[in-house]
Amino acid sequence: MDVVAWLLDSDPALRWQVLRDLLDASAEEVAATRARVAEEGWGAQLLARQAEDGRWAGGTYRPGWAREDEPFFDAWTATHFCLQQLVDLGVDPDHPAVRRAVQRVGRNVRWEHDDEPYFSGEIEACMNGVALISAVYFGQGGDPIVATLLADQLPDGGWNCYAQYGARVSSFHSTICALEGLLAWRRARGEDAAVADAQRAGEEYLLERGLFRRRTDRSVPDPRMTMLSYPVRWYHDVLRGLDHFRLADRRDARLAESVELVRGKAGPDGRWRLENAHQGPSYLDLGDEGWPNRWVTLRALRVLRWWDGDQPATRQAAS
Repeated sequence: MDVVAWLLDSDPALRWQVLRDLLDASAEEVAATRARVAEEGWGAQLLARQAEDGRWAGGTYRPGWAREDEPFFDAWTATHFCLQQLVDLGVDPDHPAVRRAVQRVGRNVRWEHDDEPYFSGEIEACMNGVALISAVYFGQGGDPIVATLLADQLPDGGWNCYAQYGARVSSFHSTICALEGLLAWRRARGEDAAVADAQRAGEEYLLERGLFRRRTDRSVPDPRMTMLSYPVRWYHDVLRGLDHFRLADRRDARLAESVELVRGKAGPDGRWRLENAHQGPSYLDLGDEGWPNRWVTLRALRVLRWWDGDQPATRQAAS
C-alpha cells in the first residue's frame, strides 16, 4: 500500500503537514495547501462553530451545558479544546477568519476558575500548557501563563494539576501539557534561562520514567499511556511524548523503548491504528478507534523519520 498517497488523500489540514514533514515539498506548495485549512474541511467546520461571544459550546473548558455534578465528564466542544484543535490542524493564524475568531476569544472568553482572561491562563498546569500553545500560536503573548507554570513546577521536575490540593508527585499528563507550552513559548520568543531550565527538568521527569513507566519498579501505571491516541486532548501517551522530543530535537537513549514500541505497532500495510479514542462529544470526526488512522500514522511516521535521522533538525508541527 502507498501509505503517503493514502495520507495525501485527506483534508488539507493533514495534507499540508504530510507535504512538509514527510515529502519535503516546496515552501510554496506547503503554504498553498495550508491556506485552505481555514476555508474548507475540518478547519472551516471548527471555525464556523464559534459563537459571536467568542466561545464554542457556550463554555471555556467545559461546554455550557455540562452539569456541575459530573466533574469527570469529558467533552471536547468547548473553547479550550477547539483552540487546541485549530493549532493541531495548522490553521493559518493570519487568515482573516482566524484573526476574527482569536479577537473574539481575547475580548470575551474567560476561565471558569476565577474569571481570568483566557490567554492569561488559570491555575492548572494541564490547562495552562495547552492554553500557552494557543496563546503563542495565535500571537497572544502568554507571559502570565509562563510565570504560573514556572511557579508551579514540583521538586521532581514535573507538574500536577492537583498540586493546589496538596499533590507533591508529578503527573505524566500535566507534565507533557506544560512542556509543550513552554517549548512553544521558547521557540517563538527566544532563549530564556529560567524557561529552558524548567523545560529540561520536566523532560528529565519523563525520561527517567521512559515516557510511560514508574521510576521505582519500572511498572506501567496506566496501560493507556502505551496506546496511540488522537486528538490527544490533555492525555499523555508515548507518541505524544516522543513528538515533544522531536520538536525539541532532543534524542536520548532513554526514548528508545518508546520508539520501538511505536514502531512495532505499525500494521503489515504500514499504517497505524487509533488505539485509544478519548471519549466525549466532539465537533470533528477524526477516525474510529481500532481502525487505521491518518493522524496517528502521520505522527508516528514523522517521529520515526526524526529518530532514524532521515531529516535535519525538526520543524515546528504548526508554525
